[in-house]
Amino acid sequence: MTGMVTPARPNAPSAAAERTDGSPVRIGALAPLTRPGWVEAGQHLLSGLELGVRDVNDSGGVGGRPLELVVRDTAADPQRATAAVDELTRLGVAALAGEYHSVVARAAAERSDALGLPYLCSSAVLDALTEQPTDWVARLSPPQFRGWQVNADFLLCAGHRRIAVAVQPSVYWASGTRILRDHLAPRGGSVVEIDMSALTPADMCDELLRSRTTALLLLVGHPEPAVPIVQAVRRDQRLAGILIGAPAGQPEFTEWAALLGEDGAGVPFLRYLPETLTPLGARVEKVLRERLGSAPSFVAFEGYDTVIVLAELFRSHGTGRPALPAVASWASVAVEGTRGRIQFSRTPGSSVWQWDRPPVQVVDREPAKPDEPARFRILHAG
Repeated sequence: MTGMVTPARPNAPSAAAERTDGSPVRIGALAPLTRPGWVEAGQHLLSGLELGVRDVNDSGGVGGRPLELVVRDTAADPQRATAAVDELTRLGVAALAGEYHSVVARAAAERSDALGLPYLCSSAVLDALTEQPTDWVARLSPPQFRGWQVNADFLLCAGHRRIAVAVQPSVYWASGTRILRDHLAPRGGSVVEIDMSALTPADMCDELLRSRTTALLLLVGHPEPAVPIVQAVRRDQRLAGILIGAPAGQPEFTEWAALLGEDGAGVPFLRYLPETLTPLGARVEKVLRERLGSAPSFVAFEGYDTVIVLAELFRSHGTGRPALPAVASWASVAVEGTRGRIQFSRTPGSSVWQWDRPPVQVVDREPAKPDEPARFRILHAG
């Protein structure tokens, strides 16, 4: 779809002249930094964004102008995100970046589209980030249908045909359940839903036993009720052979291991990293590990890659609005990121511009050995 130009929105901010006075190029950054948001994910995302800004500025910035992050905490609240987009637009940011929670990213994407503000979504995977196709929004993380189909293929390859999902009401969880059911059914699999809105973890164990399933997927919030569910299943001898999975990635973060210990090992989840990082990724991994005090998650790499993509966008197409023609911009970006070469295209089923082939893995935490830290094991890749 190269060569198209997105018409200016009637309510879009007036064009800003390109500045050459060395003033900062401001990027609005959204991240969940307080509860009920997934705070550790937000901290990793922000660390990646901040390191990306530091590296771009150390190499001369964009046209001699430094990048500057203007950070707003979404706290997993869509309304708060919408208000933040409005505020950041008034502050004159050149683009929007970040967010982890899909329902929050969707609210930010819809508002960015309405305002004509370029938005590069770092981590959210919900397929329909906007109701209508837009040229103002692009995404680094894979669409949900791709990642969750990879997870379903892993379950089938591991011999699981009847899958239970412990689920809470949410557009994101409902979408994931539908993807799993649609992908498993033609291959002889089935999905049994266990609604956690009115069940205790102990009640859920009884339901799980009656369902005669061999795997349980956690489509619920973290740490509540995900942690109590895992603890209940691990302690129920009737369910000793059940596989627990968490496709949304809860076991990626140290809080999972801290809260669950050995109970949290052997829980497969989706992670968006390649088997081997690029040379840039290896360098970034070392710095992020020092900044975070632990191994960086895939979310931290997504944050870093977001900044280097936006820096390339600014270098190629400027920072004024609407002098940044979104459709031409996303299609022309080609940069070496921490996890591979990043280019964008229109993906069937997605309403936004999408990184062509972000890596997808199913991994788990290996049970810790004496005097050795727990490691991640790659179980499947797609």
